[in-house]
Amino acid sequence: MVTEQQGNHTPVIPSNQALPEITVKALILGIVLAVILAAANGYLGLFAGMTVSASIPAAVISMAIFSLFKRSNILENNIVQTAASAGEAVAAAAVFTIPGLVILGFWKDYNYWQTFLICALGGTIGVLFSVPLRRALVVQSSKEIKFPEGIATAEVLKAGQAAGVSGEKGSLSAIMGAGVAGGVLKLCQEAGLKLWSSSLELGTRAGSAVAYIGSDLSPALLGVGYIVGLNIAVLVFLGGALSWWIAIPIYAATHGWPAAANGAPLGAVDGATALWATQIRYLGVGAMCVGGFWAIIQMRNQLLTGVVSGLRALKDEKAGGSIERTDKDIPMLWVILCAVASIVPLFFVYHLVVASTTVSLVMAAIMIVAGFLFAAVAGYMAGLVGSSNNPISGVTISTILFASLVLLLFLGHGSATGPAAAILIGAVVCCAASISGDNLQDLKAGYLVGATPWKQEFMLILGVLSSAFVIAPVLKVLNMKYGVGVPMNADAAWTAAHPSPLPAPQATLMASVSRGVFQGGLPWTMVSIGAVIAVGIICLDLFLKSRQSSFRTPVLAVAVGIYLPFKLSVPILAGGLISYFVSLARAKRERGASGELAAKLKDASERGDRLGLLFASGLISGEALMGILLAVPITLAGIWPVFQGDFLAVVKEPPFGGWPGLAAMCLLVYFLYRLVMKPTRETR
Repeated sequence: MVTEQQGNHTPVIPSNQALPEITVKALILGIVLAVILAAANGYLGLFAGMTVSASIPAAVISMAIFSLFKRSNILENNIVQTAASAGEAVAAAAVFTIPGLVILGFWKDYNYWQTFLICALGGTIGVLFSVPLRRALVVQSSKEIKFPEGIATAEVLKAGQAAGVSGEKGSLSAIMGAGVAGGVLKLCQEAGLKLWSSSLELGTRAGSAVAYIGSDLSPALLGVGYIVGLNIAVLVFLGGALSWWIAIPIYAATHGWPAAANGAPLGAVDGATALWATQIRYLGVGAMCVGGFWAIIQMRNQLLTGVVSGLRALKDEKAGGSIERTDKDIPMLWVILCAVASIVPLFFVYHLVVASTTVSLVMAAIMIVAGFLFAAVAGYMAGLVGSSNNPISGVTISTILFASLVLLLFLGHGSATGPAAAILIGAVVCCAASISGDNLQDLKAGYLVGATPWKQEFMLILGVLSSAFVIAPVLKVLNMKYGVGVPMNADAAWTAAHPSPLPAPQATLMASVSRGVFQGGLPWTMVSIGAVIAVGIICLDLFLKSRQSSFRTPVLAVAVGIYLPFKLSVPILAGGLISYFVSLARAKRERGASGELAAKLKDASERGDRLGLLFASGLISGEALMGILLAVPITLAGIWPVFQGDFLAVVKEPPFGGWPGLAAMCLLVYFLYRLVMKPTRETR
């Protein structure tokens, strides 16, 4: 059973060819990497408020290790990266939410089995919900939704396969060269040698108004922008511009400029960042709420088709029919039964918090409905901008807001257990959403290389369970040594025992949101304005659709830009612009060509596209690998004193700020453009 969309691409391994996938060595390596990456990213998320995408680093590590064996193949490497990537996804979801229970003062310490159940069941639900989403987003919408990191992972795997099997070195050289460049640029930033800053931000104030421009100096974001193209890149940028060039100046002019703890006015950049963090980013939360529900409405037919086709495939197989290997998911009946069964243990976890059967049932119902909805939304957003830029915390805040409002009806204002109950719901949904976006990226890679979907889904569940076992000990140890966040009931003794706690920025935000619903203080005006903005963007997109415009405005792309720091959208826009100007230059060259020259130009364009994709994939790979390597000494700093402080730094502070990094990024832009256009120039 092959869908029409599946027939539109040629995977590396065809469906009628079966290669070993879940082998003993792939099983062991996948689990080991999942555990290591979960621990490393757990600390990194609490320390810096971010995690590092694990799919590509895991694929590269797998290829390097499996090259030592006589027999290995591309599908084994794909299975390893699928399992290993769960470590990062579970860690991100856990550290963004669960510490909120300690920050609220509801937990004194991290309960092992409750933490394990939240991560394990939430992550498993995310895998299960992504099964019908695979058909809806990866297969049926493969042209509209790119899944940039899935494409990049597939290109890395294919390049390794080409080099190992046929001796073709060109593809591997393109990825390796870009990977080295991306890794070196990451190493030179603050977390490494400290030769320059990781971002460049400029701002000036005129009274209460502010003008701001900034850019993250990330090679990976440049690669993401090139892969997703100009349309999505522009929308993400416009979302950021709306926040930082319009909303922040208006808010500052009408409400005044923020001040530091000593009463002095903050500088332009620090003040703008403070306003964004406390007020303006909630525009993005409101836009995501509306955009998420609109995405579900738009995808309703595909989602229903995915579920129905899964059930039909199960029926056909029982009747003696055959399903092609590359279209075989976990049976839909098992998906439904396991999803329903997961409610039972979570019900008891919730009951421990609220001690009410009715409220516990309501919490379980909210969890399962919100889990499916936001798993779809997170998968959709991951397809648009990639997993690394997927605002899972925004999805979680939306869940916590919704859950808190419902629980408010049962528990009332001022409830002591209400905020913790909302955090628990948000934690499960966050795990489901994080894993769903990650799994769909992996399934996209598998779709391109010819993997078996159910084997990837099984390995991701295994990776989820392996990672869930280590999250609670990691949180417990870090809380004992440093303190994770600052509890709202912290006293002088706690402060004396934890002089430098890990910031845990997302978990602190989640705790503030849940507490704010029950005790007041949330910027509801901003959330409402964001929702209105989303409605306007949806209307614009419908108008463009009616005009059959090639430029569209999917609302979630704009919402992502509103919610994320503006500096992240600038390199994405740069990558999209390179892709656009390359296409423009080719169209100009090909205009009027015919015969043999036209055929040569078409072939050159295809080779240029592949080189560009490989180079962009290499930039993502190099930065992700270096990010993992730099996270290792940070994680070991609490064990071995030699790793404490900036032990890699060659200077105390970047001497020229971010300007050298900007120059390096400009060189990357120039080199990428020249590389992609080179095959076309050769036809002169």
